[in-house]
Amino acid sequence: MTQSAQPQHMVTRFAPSPTGRLHVGHAWSALLAMDLVRTRGGYFLLRIEDIDGTRSRPEHVAGIIEDLRWLGVAWDGDIVFQSARLDRYQAALERLEAMGLLYPCFCTRADIAASATAPHGPEGPVYPGTCRGLDDAERARRIALGEPHAWRIDMARAAARAGPLHWRALPFPPGEEAASCISAEPLAAGDVVLARKDAPASYHLSCTLDDAAMGVTHVLRGDDLRSATDIHRLIQTLLDLPSPIYVHHPLLVGPDGRRLAKRDGSIALADLRAGGMDPRRLADDLRHARFPIGISLASA
Repeated sequence: MTQSAQPQHMVTRFAPSPTGRLHVGHAWSALLAMDLVRTRGGYFLLRIEDIDGTRSRPEHVAGIIEDLRWLGVAWDGDIVFQSARLDRYQAALERLEAMGLLYPCFCTRADIAASATAPHGPEGPVYPGTCRGLDDAERARRIALGEPHAWRIDMARAAARAGPLHWRALPFPPGEEAASCISAEPLAAGDVVLARKDAPASYHLSCTLDDAAMGVTHVLRGDDLRSATDIHRLIQTLLDLPSPIYVHHPLLVGPDGRRLAKRDGSIALADLRAGGMDPRRLADDLRHARFPIGISLASA
């Protein structure tokens, strides 16, 4: 499907990053997204978000496919790889730059963390705008010297251009209810990064562009990305993209109350398979919110 496509059916997707093996939380989210459309005659798509040059690995791509097939997660059509779409991300960046909405930022993460003026937003420290005020000559000089930099969006200018924003939401678990209208507040996130040297497009930019290009009508993802939806709604408006309906599900947490994460060695599907777990039983348990020992819903 293309950005101009007008899907006649519900379309969802699962979009993991190949930076490790899938854990139980990924499995639950993938099943939820697939089941949402299977009873409605829709399409379930798989996208591999493989543009993190420092952490993405081919062996993890193979592991994701193996894990999903073992669990019984079946997608429609070909797998979409973000690494094959870099030209589209670059075109979007150039369009935003032509609008006067991007600027190069030379600050390191340490610089931002050390800034006493950096407030906190939904995603952590908000960029204090240190490089926003650099003039064009200084920006050009530093880029010519090869100084590492990211590209940030001038959020205040972008929000003013877009005007009032809203996105549509369904409750979790989604039923037959009509979507409600949620006010978007992208200013709370500050001047987020849209591209950097090790990532030709940030999650915010690539995810928004890809959902539109794939004809996704319903995005089901974790509560931790609720604030990101405000940013994505802004990008959709600036780039004349359709806006899907969003469903945010609770996160799964371990015995210590911390959310499941690859880096913490959470229960991996590969480990469950190696231990003799019946994938059909696991899928049925997850569908009924029965999780392996010690794992629970964050809201429970």
